[in-house]
Amino acid sequence: MKRFRLLLTGHNSGAMNMAIDEAVMTHISEGKVLPTIRLYGWRPSAITIGYFQSMREEVDLEKCRELGIDFIRRITGGGAVFHENEATYSIIAPENYFSEEILESYKQICSGITTGLKKLGLEAAFAPLNDIVVKGKKVSGNAQTRRMNCILQHGTVLIDVDVKKMFSLLIVPDEKIRSKMINNVEERVTGINKETGRNHGFQEVVNALTDGFREALNLELCSGELSPSEKEMAERLAKEKYSKDEWKFKR
Repeated sequence: MKRFRLLLTGHNSGAMNMAIDEAVMTHISEGKVLPTIRLYGWRPSAITIGYFQSMREEVDLEKCRELGIDFIRRITGGGAVFHENEATYSIIAPENYFSEEILESYKQICSGITTGLKKLGLEAAFAPLNDIVVKGKKVSGNAQTRRMNCILQHGTVLIDVDVKKMFSLLIVPDEKIRSKMINNVEERVTGINKETGRNHGFQEVVNALTDGFREALNLELCSGELSPSEKEMAERLAKEKYSKDEWKFKR
């Protein structure tokens, strides 16, 4: 049984959420804090793009500003993701805590999510490379990076999905294509509430995921909070890196 710190950091801006992950990873790499599972949300809602994407090519910046929605670049790869009514997790640990094989490590970590969703009455399954599905529909997408001798994996667990709103924030060159894409995503993506037929609150989902990670990964979870050093680093990174145009528009 491995000891992990459990961080429940509530709802933060996109810049702060990304900054916390980096600050935690830095401190874990230096052996200053326990490996960590963090569960959190987004306020305001946000669009994140993958590290290798172009913000100007992917995101309708004017629409985001009009609606007060954050736009931010992740340190992980993958595509654009709209974060609104969801519970988000990150798990950060030394690389040797999980398989060196990327697919196997995704499977190991995602088992915590599938176990948590089963506690909400859903038969969830891992769908390689990095999705979790319920009745064949995606309910969670995940991304991973390895640096500083650590593995960082974070992902969304959708409580409700507003596909039309999501596509209103993305750049799609043709309205006919947009309509087809919306229909396609609505057929392939779902949320917890739709599948269970009841409204689950953010905290209820966080509690289920906490139990899921604890059981599936055989962890001793120790409730904690950011250290003063992590907090200082996160605040600095949010201000000096993740909020800056140099980061957001670096590609």
